[in-house]
Amino acid sequence: MTWKELLSEAAERLKCAGIEECEIDAWYLFSEAFDMSRAQFFLCRDREIPAEQWDDCAAGSQQTWRDAEDESLPMGRFVHMIGQRSRRIPLQQIIGHQEFMGLDFLVNEHVLCPRQDTEVLVETVLDELKDLHTEGTLRILDMCAGSGCIGISLERLAEVPVEVMAADISEEAIKVAAANAGKNGCEHYQILKSDLFEEIAGKFQVIVSNPPYIPSAVIETLEDEVRCHEPRLALDGEADGLSFYRRISESARGYLMPGGRIYYEIGYDQGQSVSEILAENGYVDIRVIKDLAGLDRVVTAKLQFKIDGGNYV
Repeated sequence: MTWKELLSEAAERLKCAGIEECEIDAWYLFSEAFDMSRAQFFLCRDREIPAEQWDDCAAGSQQTWRDAEDESLPMGRFVHMIGQRSRRIPLQQIIGHQEFMGLDFLVNEHVLCPRQDTEVLVETVLDELKDLHTEGTLRILDMCAGSGCIGISLERLAEVPVEVMAADISEEAIKVAAANAGKNGCEHYQILKSDLFEEIAGKFQVIVSNPPYIPSAVIETLEDEVRCHEPRLALDGEADGLSFYRRISESARGYLMPGGRIYYEIGYDQGQSVSEILAENGYVDIRVIKDLAGLDRVVTAKLQFKIDGGNYV
């Protein structure tokens, strides 16, 4: 069997398992298992696979997929990963990491896989930090932090001095976020266990959150990769998907500094509802920001504060 034939057969197996992007996923797993770049593959794709790669694998195509069980060997690892993806385990969980905002993040079954849509949220905050920064260090709270990709990206990429406090209720998610903070060299990032604001102290110029926002009944209709393999705790926004927006918006009033802003990632059809929740809780300058597909993706707002004389800022 040649390298090209192996990759082609892997893609076919994923296709038979219902994986839409079977060729792309097969390549990522192939590259990960054999530590091979595209350029290297093109140079050797028509060569027969060296005999040492087949240790502990019976000769012949069909036997290879059944008998390659030694994951310490590249071939065994590749066969195992193709089997995992065929069972609809997310690609990112199999590989164990995902790129986000140009940084690399560890992921597992305890956190949501960082998604490109969420980069819109981070980019929006980064664009506006200079306007929010006056002097000293700007404090950011990342609520429902998960893998930590939002807060860590803000800490690493901000062009003004920032410190980030992140919170999540899941102990396993906290472990992942802490590992990602170390992996990405964060010096001003703290993650703690908290049921929303329960353990939070102090005030912040920015509160950012990608909370659970999928209505409970809708979760059962999602693709298997999400429904079966990502944490429901990070997905379930209860009956209408808006529960966490209500709870965070109400509590955040006690944690925002004057002139501070709150930023949410939202579902494509939640822009108006989340805007109304913010308005009901005394927020102003409410804006809905669209993603590259033209869908509502971020809502941001500023909280009104009374000052002497009864005026608002």
